[in-house]
Amino acid sequence: MNGPIVVHASCVAVEGKGVLVIGPSGSGKSALCLQLMAMGATLVADDRTELISGDSGTLARAPETIDGLIEARGVGLLAADSCVARVMLVVDMEQVETDRLPPHRTYNLLGQKAPLLHKVEAAHFPAAILQYLKGGRSA
Repeated sequence: MNGPIVVHASCVAVEGKGVLVIGPSGSGKSALCLQLMAMGATLVADDRTELISGDSGTLARAPETIDGLIEARGVGLLAADSCVARVMLVVDMEQVETDRLPPHRTYNLLGQKAPLLHKVEAAHFPAAILQYLKGGRSA
């Protein structure tokens, strides 16, 4: 297991399965995570996420100074329960998906490949992410 690295990303989880949301400031990382939390996901970390690579995959957790906090623009910092999760999916908020049925993509996460989705600008996107975490994606 390698020591933790901190990345500019947010992360939430469902039943220990995490989705790491990456992208530049203002791209909607926290907003997507808040939507997922409203649908039952648990906060892992907001804006900065510690990643630890191990034999069983990549674990995500919050740096101690921001554990249990998520920013809601125009509202402030909100308190939330948090957890540690294994990253099962990466969502890139900088890239917008244009394909109806996109190809399978991967993201290099500390030397391990994780499935990658690009941002979908539609109301169903948070629900689709939750279902992806619960049931995976068909080949």
